[in-house]
Amino acid sequence: MATTLTPTAAEDSAHIRTTDLWRTYQMGAEQIHALRGVTFTIQANEYVAIMGPSGSGKSTLMNLIGCLDSPTQGSYVLRGKTVSEMNDDELAAIRNREIGFVFQTFNLLPRASALHNVELPMVYAGIPRIERLERARHALEMVDLADRANHKPNELSGGQRQRVAVARALVMGPSILLADEPTGNLDTATGEDIMRLFGKLHESGNTIILVTHEADIALHAHRTIRLRDGHIESDERRS
Repeated sequence: MATTLTPTAAEDSAHIRTTDLWRTYQMGAEQIHALRGVTFTIQANEYVAIMGPSGSGKSTLMNLIGCLDSPTQGSYVLRGKTVSEMNDDELAAIRNREIGFVFQTFNLLPRASALHNVELPMVYAGIPRIERLERARHALEMVDLADRANHKPNELSGGQRQRVAVARALVMGPSILLADEPTGNLDTATGEDIMRLFGKLHESGNTIILVTHEADIALHAHRTIRLRDGHIESDERRS
């Protein structure tokens, strides 16, 4: 049964805490308020879906959580660090080490092997090659693709490509796995397979935030935050 969460003061232990988060864009003489005072907390090892119709602000919120953008006003604290006050270099470091991204379009390098695609975040982080290879192989094992390490994306199915993307997202040991419409380019059966993988990752201790417009995909999460017109319309947890 779904129960509506009553907003309370955020605990110091919160993995994510947003307070009165606004994002405003200037379009000529007009101001567009994509987010309007969004406040919530997410604890470690939660599995949360963010939903909303087109224009609701869910993509804007995903960009803020993922440190791809900064709020116009309000506070975003990630693991005790006030991300909303960081400069571009600090945000880039947070993105690389704290957040694993999984996108609808996979975003894999077409001429690189699965192994090299998984290695990339570690290349940017300056991790030595031997360690990179070991960690990349382990990440592929986690998503049951160890036998496809030397295959390029065009030699893999859609589901396998998304598994490579998940392995790449996990390889830095991020504190959050942030997935944007991760089944959007997959058929129903393959999409369910990917969602079972997310379920396993959550059971192993990962904090997962899933951005989706599909109600059946959101049901895999244990909590759903619904946005409308830049506001939180509802925040429900399934027991």
